[in-house]
Amino acid sequence: MHRDGTIHRDGTIHRDGAPAPDLFTWEFAADPYPAYAWLREHAPVHRTRLPSGVEAWLVTRYADARQALADPRLSKNPAHHDEPAHAKGKTGIPGERKAELMTHLLNIDPPDHTRLRRLVSKAFTPRRVAEFVPRVQELTDRLIDGFADRGEADLIHEFAFPLPIYAICDLLGVPREDQDDFRDWAGMMIRHGGGPRGGVARSVKKMRGYLAELIHRKREALSAEPAPGEDLISGLIRASDHGEHLTENEAAAMAFILLFAGFETTVNLIGNGTYALLTHPEQRRRLQDSLAAGERGLLETGVEELLRYDGPVELATWRFATEPLGIGGQRIAPGDPVLVVLAAADRDPERFDAPDTLDLARRDNQHLGYGHGIHYCLGAPLARLEGQTALATLLTRLPDLRLAVPESELRWRGGLIMRGLRTLPVQFTPDGR
Repeated sequence: MHRDGTIHRDGTIHRDGAPAPDLFTWEFAADPYPAYAWLREHAPVHRTRLPSGVEAWLVTRYADARQALADPRLSKNPAHHDEPAHAKGKTGIPGERKAELMTHLLNIDPPDHTRLRRLVSKAFTPRRVAEFVPRVQELTDRLIDGFADRGEADLIHEFAFPLPIYAICDLLGVPREDQDDFRDWAGMMIRHGGGPRGGVARSVKKMRGYLAELIHRKREALSAEPAPGEDLISGLIRASDHGEHLTENEAAAMAFILLFAGFETTVNLIGNGTYALLTHPEQRRRLQDSLAAGERGLLETGVEELLRYDGPVELATWRFATEPLGIGGQRIAPGDPVLVVLAAADRDPERFDAPDTLDLARRDNQHLGYGHGIHYCLGAPLARLEGQTALATLLTRLPDLRLAVPESELRWRGGLIMRGLRTLPVQFTPDGR
């Protein structure tokens, strides 16, 4: 018996004769927030069977989510998953195990996590991100130049998708002539997000082979002392050559996860954020007026609000209980998977006033869009830079940007962790600069 209802043998919950809403349908993908509101009220820590067949706990209230994200008894290491035979290989990123890419920040705990995070964090210091501002602006303008004179575009495939791919490739040190290959592999990952895992696994394998070769080439060419603005892969190699014990597999896995985790989140931040602004014209006008006046305050708080309101990551990545523990009144057994529903927590009325209202000027906004605790998103400063630059430039250069299709025709990508649009067709007065 759940404290707010009855759990039946099929896993459904009934409250006063009403069944729980369906989860993980296409209708749910389009607007999951009413279902999450029901769960927050009636079953805030809810065990469910996922589309993959894996059973997991969903945590939907803000206080519980924040606790779970920082709880050391919830491990990131899949070795702690007490998985039955039918669930083997159905958690995590498809293909990463076979490609020997498991040793990255999303799959490990301290002390290994502490060591690897310290090495990689050097790439995301405020100073390093500030140095990256001109490059992000250059990429943004170049991409908009590619469609500005047409008067129409698909902002996902022509803008939101390539921008973070090229930015992350620059940061890693992938040569410009190879970056379109990365774009193709990343595109395969997005296209197969809600379908067969094989397409993603093949892309992961290709990426792993390329990274092994690139790491070898960069090791051969490494100078005695680091150059200013040295790329991240060279920095990882240098660290491994100076007693930090970073293996080649670890270096490849770290480069891989920075690309994998760093691009789709930003694709969705730009796509979801633009869509929210187009469907909230008063908020969009406020932001455009602020930008026209040369102010950035509303842009900065606005991006944080877009992350809270309809963020790019719907569920935090997998966690596994290492011992019995309680969350929100439920007992979690060792080996049980736990998924923190960031999208539900960030609309919790116990934490946010008028949580279903988009307010770009919202101040008290400690959203969980980038996580919490030791696994807080390492690339958040770069993602914020890309999101702010992309939205500000779009709204300034294409001031009458509007949806080219009815909202009901837009489709959201299937999948468990990420939340993003498949396409975002728009129209605007051509910019002939």
